[in-house]
Amino acid sequence: MEKILIVEDKDSMAQMLKETLEPEGYEVVIARDGADGIRKIKESKFDVVLTDLQMPKKDGLEVLRASKEENSLIPVIVMTAFGTIETAVRAIKMGAYDFITKPLDTDHLLMLIKRSLENQRLITENMLLKDKLSGQLGMPTIIGKSPLMLEVANNIQKVSTTKTTVFLLGESGTGKELFARAIHFLSPRKEHPFIPINCAAIPRELLESELFGHEKGSFTGAVDRKFGKFELADKGTIFLDEIGEMDTSLQSKLLRTLQEAEIERVGGTKPISIDVRIIAASNRNLDAAVKEKLFREDLYYRLSVFPITIPPLRDRKEDIPAMVEHFISRFTSEMKIPQKTISASAIEVLKNYLWKGNVRELENVIERALILCDGETIREEHLRLAPPVSTSAPYAIPMDGTLDDAASAALSMAESARIKKALEQTHGNKSRAAEILKVSYKTLLTKIKEYNIAN
Repeated sequence: MEKILIVEDKDSMAQMLKETLEPEGYEVVIARDGADGIRKIKESKFDVVLTDLQMPKKDGLEVLRASKEENSLIPVIVMTAFGTIETAVRAIKMGAYDFITKPLDTDHLLMLIKRSLENQRLITENMLLKDKLSGQLGMPTIIGKSPLMLEVANNIQKVSTTKTTVFLLGESGTGKELFARAIHFLSPRKEHPFIPINCAAIPRELLESELFGHEKGSFTGAVDRKFGKFELADKGTIFLDEIGEMDTSLQSKLLRTLQEAEIERVGGTKPISIDVRIIAASNRNLDAAVKEKLFREDLYYRLSVFPITIPPLRDRKEDIPAMVEHFISRFTSEMKIPQKTISASAIEVLKNYLWKGNVRELENVIERALILCDGETIREEHLRLAPPVSTSAPYAIPMDGTLDDAASAALSMAESARIKKALEQTHGNKSRAAEILKVSYKTLLTKIKEYNIAN
């Protein structure tokens, strides 16, 4: 049931509107003046706000402004007996859905409300979720309309218009960079750069230069001045992925950047002012890292002003059919092959799978299935999903075959178990785990992917 707030200081008008709307199936809440309306908007969630223009304490335009600050998608319809073109234009410019004059035509009002709700529904479902609008906004495609995803979308819409630092949490493969891009492209900074950087993929001795730049001659090999990512992202957004892998000495410099809105190049002698919105992400439990003194507590609180947790795919399985449809459409277009469908039984298999690799894993499965499918319909056998992997025995040692086969399986079991133990010891810090295991960071990442180790 949609919930409508009526902000009207005349009791007779408020009661008439309530009696008009409730038989149509709407839940109606009445505020007796603008100040009461603003208070109710901040205290509760509404699907439509219907406000008078001329009221004591706070007028309808102030109610409109408060509604948009709370949730930019709430449709607001302004009513007035003093309608002028100037007032109407001002209300529309401020974000009102429409403007209606008194005495009210109730049929017209009902039509406006239904139309505004449909418009809101389309925006909520499609702004972050469908190709067409995403393409128009230059945004990535994020598919899903489960309650968890709609909550994430609502949080993104609320925070995107601010300068607030956002901290995205979620398992590997949930699409944290896509959500970071969505925040950027919904923000006033969308015309300026969005620069992602994976803190785990760059050796620690090079990451400082990559982020902050360096002066010529500041270290061996610095033959020219280099602008860092923060300077390049000026007036835009920088996305720091896997920030839990950042060395503690570099964390101090990042903290100063957050506090002072300025950077200093490696080898530089003067600070450089920047205007950059920071979005950070981690698939690690940074609370544990803070307790183990592996991550600065003050930086952690600076970053987590507005945390958003991206749900794993197993918690929003109702989104899987729409995702599959999207991936099929995308890959058939890229491969230049006829459009294919997927059987209901295959969809059920996908919905019942554990998806340790989340959306990224589903994407790979659909791409592979399209290659294997010779007909018009993807079936269960085309999915080739591996059986669930047990944490205690990730690989079974074959009792037939050669000794090499048995040795290979045993090695896989041992390596998988040792990597998991190292990741537990370092609270998910892959750089430190690689040091413990005495392998390169790249080798560790390859092994983690090969053994499908969740972290």
